[in-house]
Order: sequence, then structure tokens, then C-alpha cells
Amino acid sequence: MCILGKDKLTELIKKYKIIHPFDPNMLDGDSYVLTVKEDVTLQYLEHKNLISREIVFTPPNLVAYLTAKSRFGRAGLSFLNAAKVHSGFLGRLALELVNLSNDRKPITIAKGDPLMHIEFITRIGEPSPYVGEYQFQYMTDEEIEMYIPIMKEVFSNYDELAKIWFRNRRHIKGV
Repeated sequence: MCILGKDKLTELIKKYKIIHPFDPNMLDGDSYVLTVKEDVTLQYLEHKNLISREIVFTPPNLVAYLTAKSRFGRAGLSFLNAAKVHSGFLGRLALELVNLSNDRKPITIAKGDPLMHIEFITRIGEPSPYVGEYQFQYMTDEEIEMYIPIMKEVFSNYDELAKIWFRNRRHIKGV
């Protein structure tokens, strides 16, 4: 396993849209910095799920890990959920945060603020793509359509996976 460098990240972003929309200014060393979709203020001890502005796609030969930007950690914002993005996952990330600031003051994260590093790591072995209920989370139908040709290219068993993914999506949407 190894962390992908800036050149490989850029290549995969162009080829597979592993981050969309992509801003080259958000490449940070060997990671990309995800931003938030909308303004959010967390009161002291308040927990909220923040949604990434960017769609993340993790091809079957990769996994991704998240780490919070130190700016918010120093302010007392704590990242609660697991820091792993499964191979095969496609969607916006729900970032579970709580305000644990020592001074007990609100913490505001503005739309577009750099919040979370995402690092992509190679994986070995047979692909075991994500088939959980959060596939395509917080994506529009148009965004999903944009990724279908990419997913057909990278998953040899796309038709089988699509049946599971879209069944789960209908369940979530209540269709």
C-alpha cells in the first residue's frame, strides 16, 4: 500500500473524476482538501453532519482516508466518524463533527472552507467494492448519470453491482 502523490491524484481526477468538482488549488502535498457544501455553525457540544461539496469516487484499486485540517482541530472541532472511504464508494461524504471547544464558543465553517484532507491509498487483492446503502449519497440523478460510464469502465461486474446500488438508492429515496 502507498499514498498517491499529487501527479497520480491529478491523473485520476482527470480520468475518473475521483474528486468533482476539482480545484487544483486544493491539492495539498499528497492529499486533496475537501470543502463543505454550505455554511454551518456548531454550538458547544453540538453534533452535526456536514456534507462535502465535492463528490468522491474511490476506484476499486484504492481506498481513502480522511484527516481534519488542524485549523479546526485547534478551535475544538472534533471529527467523529470513521476516517475510511471504501473502494468503490461514490458520493458526497457526511462528515460527522462535534464542537468540543475549551472556550465553549460556537464554531462556524463557511461554504467552501477547507475542512478535511483526503488521501488515496492503493489496495491489493481482488476488488470488493462498496455496496452499502450510502452509495450515491447526496448526489443528484444528473451527477450519477455523469459517473455511470466511468463505473462501467472500472467495474468488470458493473451490471451486478448496479442492481444492488440502485435498489438501495430507491430504498433511500422511498421510491
